Amino acid sequence: MTSLGFFWMAFWAFALGYLISSLIQVLVTRGQMQKAMGSSGTKAMALGTFFGFVSSSCSFAALSTTRALFAKGAGLAPSMAFMLASTNLVVELGIVIAIFLSWQFVVGEYLGGLLLIGFVWVFIRLTKPTNLIKAVRERLAADGDDEESAASWKQTLTTRAGWQRIGMRYVMEWKMVWKDVLIGFTVAGLIAAFVPDAFFQALFVGSGSDDAPGFWAVLAQAIIGPVAAFFTFIGSMGNIPLAALLFDRGVSFAGVMAFIFSDLVVFPVLRINAEYYGWKMAAYITGMLLVALVAVAVTMHYGFGLFGILPESSASGSGSSTSDRNFWSIDLGFVLNLLFIAMTAALIALWVRQRSPGSGGGKDAPLSLSDWFTRCATAIAAVWLIGGALLALVL
Repeated sequence: MTSLGFFWMAFWAFALGYLISSLIQVLVTRGQMQKAMGSSGTKAMALGTFFGFVSSSCSFAALSTTRALFAKGAGLAPSMAFMLASTNLVVELGIVIAIFLSWQFVVGEYLGGLLLIGFVWVFIRLTKPTNLIKAVRERLAADGDDEESAASWKQTLTTRAGWQRIGMRYVMEWKMVWKDVLIGFTVAGLIAAFVPDAFFQALFVGSGSDDAPGFWAVLAQAIIGPVAAFFTFIGSMGNIPLAALLFDRGVSFAGVMAFIFSDLVVFPVLRINAEYYGWKMAAYITGMLLVALVAVAVTMHYGFGLFGILPESSASGSGSSTSDRNFWSIDLGFVLNLLFIAMTAALIALWVRQRSPGSGGGKDAPLSLSDWFTRCATAIAAVWLIGGALLALVL
């Protein structure tokens, strides 16, 4: 019931964010962004960041789009800027963070996203992986399919066909993330219900203490955050309630932000990047992002402390624990959930009518080990949630 409560708190934010993302994807084309990002200058970086922002998506969708941009001539740094912006400068992610954490974490998410982009830009300039980039470009085959010219936004928003396209994108957004969301919220509920505070105090050095952690404890927590995320297999949306639990258990701002930023260094992402670019480039990208997110998280921790705006967790005696909230009260969130449930049903109905009779019948590709793990974890999570809900009704 805690897992379901977490998801109920956040549903309207997911739906709103994916509606905005779907509208942008249908109304905005990508042809010009690919032509403008061929260099690694300030303009190309700014455009990569902006296009990533308007193309906000889950980590796995961002990987695919980044690969397409890089294969069609975008520079490595602007491509990384696009990937980081599309996964960190995300409207729906900021809303979900605001629901589960506090405004400081929302500011940290967006400011940290920009700092990550700046760090990656400097890192690539300093390391100059010219030979690696050349080898990867030779490996990639440019996509030869030209993008269809999009109808005007007025025509799209005033026709049934236009809203069917929006409905299709909306459903695709959910299809890309629902397993991560299901597993992530289930894990968060399990941890909230069963894992004692002593575990987090042992794992995250210096957490749970009334005294502010010292520099080495903050640095250690910022390093442990992405290590913990690496083994959770949870994407950026699914790990927010778990990040809130970490903060409730006394993990520092730096540790929590490092955990949130780690959606691009989890094992499935490393494996996908290896398939796209080869293991050398995948290791280069992962190492670069790990160094960047730890440095940015620690920098923001002390920067916020300098201005006196570091958030205080419930472990220090202020605020209420995330898992202690009344999830099912009738309030504004409850009304918004009902509205977005109705909107979701309407968009799904449009998507169902647009599907061709023979769609979805192709032969599936062989499943990798991580795919099997995800499927098994999804099935276990579904049984756990359904069983728990039925038991709660009986009791």
